[in-house]
Amino acid sequence: METPGPADNPVILDWAREAGLSKAYSSDAVPWCGLFMALVARRAGKAAPAKPLWARSWSRFGIASPAAALGDVLVFTRPKGGGHVGLYVGEDDGAFHVLGGNQADAVSITRIAKTRCIAIRRPIYRDQPASVAPVQLTATGAISANEA
Repeated sequence: METPGPADNPVILDWAREAGLSKAYSSDAVPWCGLFMALVARRAGKAAPAKPLWARSWSRFGIASPAAALGDVLVFTRPKGGGHVGLYVGEDDGAFHVLGGNQADAVSITRIAKTRCIAIRRPIYRDQPASVAPVQLTATGAISANEA
């Protein structure tokens, strides 16, 4: 979770070091959904896209997929510009359920309207796991309007 005020959460700054992004990322006041994804990609042995701190850069990760499935990277527009990125964990009729960083200043699962999704990207697998499939969930909780 982000540290309120001028202090920074040392865990988030450690993620930047582990992901090799500490020169570009120095404060948890900076949006960190792309940083979280860069850390996940690194730990999974996958290369992050160029400029991984920019959420929309993830629209060039892996390969395009026509439909979302477990583990896919989803890229979203944000109401005032920019973007947001996270991992698909499921969906209901109107929203994707997204595991991501910087969602209410924490790592969490949040419902984001499907209409905001601008890219569905699948990691390149040598042998795609059988679990890479759509997951239908019940709609519970509010739909996020701004993930900051």
